[in-house]
Amino acid sequence: MNAIKVAYHHKHRLLSTLQSKPSSSIPWISPLQFQRATSKNLDPPPESTNALTEGSRKSKYISHDSAINLIKREKDPQCALEIFNKVLEQKGFGHNNATYSVILDKLARSKKFRAIDAVLHQMTYETCKFHEGIFLNLMKHFSKSSLHERVLEMFSAIPKIVRQKPSLSAFSTCLNLLIETKQIHLARTLLVNSNKDFNLQPNTCIFNILVKYHCKNGDLESAFQVVEEMKSSEVAYPNLITYSTLMDGLCKHGRLKEAVDLFEEMVSKEQILPDVLTYNVLINGFCCRGEVDRAKKVLEFMKKIGCNPNIFNYSALVNGLCKKGRLQEAEEVFNEMKRAGLKPDTVGYTTLINSLCKVGRTEEALELLEEMKKNSCKADTTTFNVILGGLCRKGRFEEALRMLYELPKGGVSLNKASYRILLNCLCSEGELEKAIELVGLMLSRGFVPHFATSNELLAHLCRAGRVADAVMVLFGLVEMGFKPEPNSWSLLVELICRERRLLPAFKLLDELVITQS
Repeated sequence: MNAIKVAYHHKHRLLSTLQSKPSSSIPWISPLQFQRATSKNLDPPPESTNALTEGSRKSKYISHDSAINLIKREKDPQCALEIFNKVLEQKGFGHNNATYSVILDKLARSKKFRAIDAVLHQMTYETCKFHEGIFLNLMKHFSKSSLHERVLEMFSAIPKIVRQKPSLSAFSTCLNLLIETKQIHLARTLLVNSNKDFNLQPNTCIFNILVKYHCKNGDLESAFQVVEEMKSSEVAYPNLITYSTLMDGLCKHGRLKEAVDLFEEMVSKEQILPDVLTYNVLINGFCCRGEVDRAKKVLEFMKKIGCNPNIFNYSALVNGLCKKGRLQEAEEVFNEMKRAGLKPDTVGYTTLINSLCKVGRTEEALELLEEMKKNSCKADTTTFNVILGGLCRKGRFEEALRMLYELPKGGVSLNKASYRILLNCLCSEGELEKAIELVGLMLSRGFVPHFATSNELLAHLCRAGRVADAVMVLFGLVEMGFKPEPNSWSLLVELICRERRLLPAFKLLDELVITQS
């Protein structure tokens, strides 16, 4: 616990020291302000700027490609902007689509949105030819930063700067970003304005975005209405993606018969051939509803017509069989997948490992874990948590504890559930020594046990008469922000008083007052 406290105070001093250091004296300079900026009080420029200055002294001409490489390599967006402006001082140099694209991407990644506005304003005065790809990239960056109105602004800026109306690709990109982030009012604005201002008629891709939106929201009737509109349109018609999206929506809402009917209509009436992703919609749909035999028939049908199942088809069926407790069949499908030359992924392995652990076949689960390593398939936190649970069910606490010690050293990221799985079992089985050791390990790595488990451990220690251990654990938990329930406090204080150790009791009560205040 002292080690934790020392580390905390050291960290606090370090943060204070860092906060007391003056921040960089370079002010944020927009492209339009750059010429007026002075160099006084500036920090020494980075290496790339030095190289550029030396190049200028030697009258070495910086080409567009060289300027792009310098801007890309520069980590500081401020210095990248300085490079962008400095090369413009060269006689006969003018920025083009590529140089504007790279500086805007650099600024967007650094969230320097005011500087982006200045660069865009500067672009309106340029005579070079711009491409709308610049704006598609900015749309994505603004969407990631939850600046959804700016996404729509970038679409509207295309005709002003590119000097031609937006393409259907730009339309679909903008619409998809707004739909994915549930900005429905902005999506409606886009649809209305695109037709009114640019006479853009939605194509199949754009209709499919709307179909996907309605299916995600469970409004299948509206999705079918969109499809009917597509059929009556002269510029769009339902394709494989349209039907696959509709079938997926039907399956997720348990309307399997309608999904199968739609599949047959697609093949027989519309003459659209399904692919492995379409088949996977049906396999997943049947498995989710527990109809794994029908899912198996879909897989067999695929092989029969020469459509080779992929890893997702097999994994979906393995998962369905495991959920139904048909482990032997799941193993057969898993092995068939490997014989077909497909390498199972982390999800596929973890699914089977989980089922093996649940039925007590822990050794076979560990063998699969070793197989994953040999096949360069990286196990994730979920995989190891499943293994830890399997070891705990078999009472193999030493192995589980050893894994918790060793895995982070090998670069594996564990979460609080990883530790709590073992701690819960140790408490329920009365393995108090190992439980105390594990709590110490958790606290040293910044994890706090579950509230109920912590109180249970304190109660177990008290009932076992291990007052000193209970106090040590309690103070360690309190230091990490844990607030024990009153029963745990009263039980511990009562035991200390019974032993006539009043001074520790008073100290404990003081800590109770401090913690609760």
